[in-house]
Amino acid sequence: MKLYVGNISFNTDQESLAELFAAYGEVESANIVMDRETGRSRGFGFVEMPNKKEAIAAMSALADTEVQGRQIVVNEARPKTNRF
Repeated sequence: MKLYVGNISFNTDQESLAELFAAYGEVESANIVMDRETGRSRGFGFVEMPNKKEAIAAMSALADTEVQGRQIVVNEARPKTNRF
């Protein structure tokens, strides 16, 4: 299950994001989306967890919690759509 994580602190790296979700189960991948121009975090990312039950538990537990001074948003990721 792929989760969207928003309002991430610009100081959060992929490893710490993975560790945050690993408390609830196996993390397949954790990616923070970076700005192509500046190389800085865009403040959101995605976490993939192979076990749907664990992903739902993580989503429920972490949604609207404070991480590194920011209240994060956690939702099920929506499929990417073409923006024309």
